[in-house]
Amino acid sequence: MEANGTEMNQEREYIRRHHKHALLENQCSSTLVKHIQAPVHIVWSLVRRFDQPQKYKPFISRCVVKGNMEIGTVREVDVKSGLPATRSTERLELLDENEHILSMRIVGGDHRLKNYSSVISLHPETIEGGRIGTLVIESFVVDVPEGNTNEETCYFVEALIKCNLKSLADISQRLAVQDTTAST
Repeated sequence: MEANGTEMNQEREYIRRHHKHALLENQCSSTLVKHIQAPVHIVWSLVRRFDQPQKYKPFISRCVVKGNMEIGTVREVDVKSGLPATRSTERLELLDENEHILSMRIVGGDHRLKNYSSVISLHPETIEGGRIGTLVIESFVVDVPEGNTNEETCYFVEALIKCNLKSLADISQRLAVQDTTAST
């Protein structure tokens, strides 16, 4: 599922425009891309649920939302054991239903991800055999904790996001198969 040259240039331009983060000296940032063999509406049905991140994020055990799913809504997330945290407080920064963009910021918790913010966007794409798929782009910026390097911090956050994106792909693709078999 490799994108051709034109698609790669469009992808880079989109990232440059919508996933740019102004970095301070003690911060790191990265952008990850995942191609999913499922239509945007199925992938978005999972991503847009700021109130239920555990539907596809395997390290989250529970989520309690304070607010009405609008900009500024805060969620309290319980993290599964095995990570160096037990809870995280996160704020919804943007939920664009038309452009399929969700942005959030971590505002508290017992972890070392200070000033963390991320943007995830979904884009329809044509994949092998002319089927409809989704290009997912997720970028983040975070402070580098005292005693860590930029590389260590980015590696840790990228590993978490890659796990989340793999889980998102697995679940979305399973839902897409169910959607296809239900409609035949």
